Amino acid sequence: TKLIARLLLVVVLLALAPHGSRSQSQSQSRGGIAIYWGQNGNEGTLAQTCATGNYAFVNIAFLCSFGSGQSTPQLNLAGHCDPYSNACTNLSADITFCQSKGVKVMLSIGGGAGGYSLDSQQDALQLAQYIWNNFLGGHSQRRPLGDAVLDGVDFDIEGGNPDHYGALAAYLKSYGNAKGKKKVYLSAAPQCPFPDQWVGKALDTGLFDYVWVQFYNNPPCQYTPGSTANLIDSWNQWTAGINATYLFLGLPAAPDAAGSGFIPVDSLKSQVLPAINNSTKYGGVMLWSKFYDDQDGYSSAIKNSV
Repeated sequence: TKLIARLLLVVVLLALAPHGSRSQSQSQSRGGIAIYWGQNGNEGTLAQTCATGNYAFVNIAFLCSFGSGQSTPQLNLAGHCDPYSNACTNLSADITFCQSKGVKVMLSIGGGAGGYSLDSQQDALQLAQYIWNNFLGGHSQRRPLGDAVLDGVDFDIEGGNPDHYGALAAYLKSYGNAKGKKKVYLSAAPQCPFPDQWVGKALDTGLFDYVWVQFYNNPPCQYTPGSTANLIDSWNQWTAGINATYLFLGLPAAPDAAGSGFIPVDSLKSQVLPAINNSTKYGGVMLWSKFYDDQDGYSSAIKNSV
């Protein structure tokens, strides 16, 4: 009788288990919105960004100059503050506020404009040391954003030598894996053509927690009005092709935020999300950027559907 009781218990548990790749509750709890902040002084403060409750991740953009023998990497936060005069250290309180709200705050390196390239393993090591000491859990006399410890590093690499970003990822992860140290999360923002020419090799390391693929400005793999085929084919290629914890759908937050690839809210909710959010790797949506999201209210319109 004990054996029968155990078998019945197993049957009941199986019946209660969610069917398919993910349950609806899993989908709702797993999906989040990542946003880029820092490239427009008219997008509000970092604290205001996190106070909306719309975002699970904020990428501070950008550390846009590094490598190739440059002595000190350079941060550019557009109209928000001037790192050169030590005026961005007051962001420390904003970062801490964001983290108290459960938002992960990342330092985004690279960007579409700037002078950067890692030309050697030594270049990668020096940049990792600089980022660790100045933005993460290390120590420096002159931390550009103050004493707050960021959650990780976002690789928005769109130029330079692609060969050494895997080494950078490995170095950064090793710091966070040290005993008593805060974990270092890694994210990347590749273009949707697969594999990405800039961070494809780095993604092959399997060290990245979040990958927000830019499904815009690339017509062969993005949404076009009335057709989701190219985007969904590309999404499936990405989910099958990379070893990352979560994959995000990267989109413009307003029609003029990118040259092409904007998805109207209704189309995103009715056509796109239902086709991708049953993937075990689905993490949510990434938006460029906070400034454009303010114009269009995109994150507020989609946050309950992501």
